[in-house]
Amino acid sequence: MNINSNGWNKIRYSAYQPFYDIIAKYFRPFRSKSIESLHIKSNDKVLIVGAGTGLDLEFLVGNKNITAIDITPSMLARLERRANKLGIEVTALVMDGSKLDFEEETFDIVILHLIVAVIPDAVSCLQETERVLKTKGKFTIMDKFLEPGSLPSFFRKILNPIFIFLATSITRDIDKLLSKTSLIKERHEKLGSIFWLVQGKKS
Repeated sequence: MNINSNGWNKIRYSAYQPFYDIIAKYFRPFRSKSIESLHIKSNDKVLIVGAGTGLDLEFLVGNKNITAIDITPSMLARLERRANKLGIEVTALVMDGSKLDFEEETFDIVILHLIVAVIPDAVSCLQETERVLKTKGKFTIMDKFLEPGSLPSFFRKILNPIFIFLATSITRDIDKLLSKTSLIKERHEKLGSIFWLVQGKKS
């Protein structure tokens, strides 16, 4: 099986699901900063791509229009349980983030946390984000990217196949990916180590 594929992602994240939340605690401050800086209104239509077990939901309490997608059913099952505990209504759908089954200009906000460096076809994922965003709609991305304007080091190139097998790419350039869309980057901030916050809007 191709390790850079949705099939492999589904297998490995199904295996990671029982302890995913423990590992993902590291990203809680990043999620908080990413979502809260958007100043989302309660009636904004929000899409979470690669929603996992729903760790973004605690920062969306009060929102009435949340759709969460993920390729792994077991992850979404935990997301639905989390949403119930938080008292949030969420439409949870098994779906490929690079082939969104939504009409054009459906959402005000698209959240992409730890998915752009994981999904096999990152360009299609961002092009789909652009398609389903309303004009002037906002996107927020939190993930592992190269330093702006830099090339992957020899060390990163050597380690990248191992990281891809385990979870994610560490050699993706978000500016190159966004250049394949008309999404406008308005913020590019380092969060820690190789993690970045990238935000903007649809032109």
